[in-house]
Amino acid sequence: MTRPQQPAAPTLRFSVQFADATHRAQLPRALLLRWVRAALRVGPDQAEPGEGPHRLREPHQITLRFVEEDEGRALNHAYRGKDYATNVLTFDYSHWPTQADVVLCSPVVQREAQAQHKPLLTHYAHLVVHGVLHAQGWDHQTEREAQEMERREVAVLQRFGIPDPYAHGSDMPAG
Repeated sequence: MTRPQQPAAPTLRFSVQFADATHRAQLPRALLLRWVRAALRVGPDQAEPGEGPHRLREPHQITLRFVEEDEGRALNHAYRGKDYATNVLTFDYSHWPTQADVVLCSPVVQREAQAQHKPLLTHYAHLVVHGVLHAQGWDHQTEREAQEMERREVAVLQRFGIPDPYAHGSDMPAG
């Protein structure tokens, strides 16, 4: 019996920046790369015809940037008009191939993980996946969109043995 073939991992230019190095030792590049690749396998809501995960000419480009509260607040204010630091912000420049900067505010992520009684890495995994799905065009502006995006997040996280982050009434990521 032959097993169904998994889609090939998309070509990816990946960088990680730690403006806030508080959790750097807990977030090795290899782990972050696994989360990003898994989220990229979901693909955009509506890819152009003939442009699936196996037909890319250009590589995906993802930068994960971990920031302190001041930078997180400044970015959220400048780009979303909200005067507070949020957990994750996604700056998407192209849905497919995905080209984006995903900014995670380390102090906010840590506070949320503690308040929700979740391991820090579990919360980071969720927010990285959430940010990469946003980069592909997924959103949660309507109830229907939120349900579909959450379903996809949960499916990606389950691949890593991470439980449904929405199962216990956790707040939805802001970014």
